[in-house]
Amino acid sequence: MRRFLFALPVLLALAACGSATRDLAEPTEPLGDFRIGHIGVVAPNLQKLLVSRDATEDEWIAAVTKALGDRFSRFEGNKYYHLGVSVEAYSLPPPIIPGKSALALNVTLWDDAAQAKMNPEPKQIQVIRVFESRISKNREQQLTGLAEEAAREIEVWLREMQASDGWFTRSENATLPGAPEVSGAALPQAATTAGSAVSSVSALR
Repeated sequence: MRRFLFALPVLLALAACGSATRDLAEPTEPLGDFRIGHIGVVAPNLQKLLVSRDATEDEWIAAVTKALGDRFSRFEGNKYYHLGVSVEAYSLPPPIIPGKSALALNVTLWDDAAQAKMNPEPKQIQVIRVFESRISKNREQQLTGLAEEAAREIEVWLREMQASDGWFTRSENATLPGAPEVSGAALPQAATTAGSAVSSVSALR
């Protein structure tokens, strides 16, 4: 018991150091001409995996939308891009019971000026937390942490695509009009494809 009480502060400190939002307090490194336009999040195919507490579609949509907004509103490029996200699967194990906290998303990025998808096939983002102090986190904190980590992983993917494929190359002659009008249904529909849910969650089982 005494050993557990000694180890608990260490576990909590490690969890704090691993926060997915710690970089948001630091100076923002530009992402080329990227500026977020619309964020569309849906969860029509949501699956609960393994031994997990329940979370509704609305809860995941709210958490992921907020996490994406907090992360991508920092960028002030001169061109609008839109994110379409489908929440596919999750696992929120209760305390004590062994299990992995996990979240799977499908992501599509739209170029507003070109009115076209940047990635022809949805990008699958998977967050799996094996080492996590569920004793110190309630269900809402666990859900929020997964959403924040998924948002961070999406930024990592965008930066990788900038380096490898030249995404977000700044145009000196580009102009930034008012926020573009985009159909609320257009982004989520583009974020999903037939059979994508199965491939997204298979690695989490």
